[in-house]
Amino acid sequence: MRFSWDLIEPVMPVPYVPTLGPVRQDDPLPDLFEAVVETAGTDRFLPYDKDQRWFERKTEHVMADAIEHDRHLTLIPTLAERAGGVVKVHVYGSAPDSLSAGADLARKLAAVHGARQARVVWFLGPEQPEAYARGVGTRVQLKEFAAGPGEAPGVQVVEYEQLDEPERFGVFADQMAADGFAFLYGQMVDGAVGPVLVVLDEGTVAGAIGPMETMTDAVGRERLLPQYFGVLPQYRGVGYGRTLWRAAMHWGYEHGAAYQLLQTEVGGASDRLCSAEGLTSLGFVNQKAA
Repeated sequence: MRFSWDLIEPVMPVPYVPTLGPVRQDDPLPDLFEAVVETAGTDRFLPYDKDQRWFERKTEHVMADAIEHDRHLTLIPTLAERAGGVVKVHVYGSAPDSLSAGADLARKLAAVHGARQARVVWFLGPEQPEAYARGVGTRVQLKEFAAGPGEAPGVQVVEYEQLDEPERFGVFADQMAADGFAFLYGQMVDGAVGPVLVVLDEGTVAGAIGPMETMTDAVGRERLLPQYFGVLPQYRGVGYGRTLWRAAMHWGYEHGAAYQLLQTEVGGASDRLCSAEGLTSLGFVNQKAA
């Protein structure tokens, strides 16, 4: 399918590509949209797709035959295999009924494909009040390394492999399972991911960020990939999160990253930290059940 880009661009307040996620505004957006449609249903990863570090094949694809694209509205549905099947309809449009049209299509496609969930995704520009995205959205954050990595961490940070007793991380991972660390720990034990940075408090793993990995983007720039990031509740409020974040930014800079893109829950601890550290907000990605 060929998109009329002059119809999408004015109603795309956030540079976000279905199945790929957020990208930079100066990325070749028309080419990226075409690419995710062309590879739909092939199980193949595009070479710059960050999901390939976790899976052997692409498990979410654009439902190309169900795209709706005209001068008023563009609806791009995707189907993911996880959780019994998830249909998401990405809404690019500004008409008052855009979201309801996207929700209607999501419910219809979920019924046809036997998916357990139907969701609608929409976007708000960075100038919009964050209150509009609280509870339903994430903020797309951009860190650029052209001016350097930023301030140095204030507390010593070590890599997981440097721990005298690596099993300590397993205890931390179990306590932080809801934040994805149990899954990450399994990948670490298998040696399938890059370094994970750890901060200790009297020998206890108090927090971690990782894996630290870079990947070339669609135009050949090196980017630092998003990480799992968390601090145990009893150690929050003393600066460990900021320490880990700054250590990660120094790692990225030292390994040639030009930038990092990530999504933070609006109003959450990571969101506030990134804002305080001077990251640029590119807008909000919101979703809810259809």
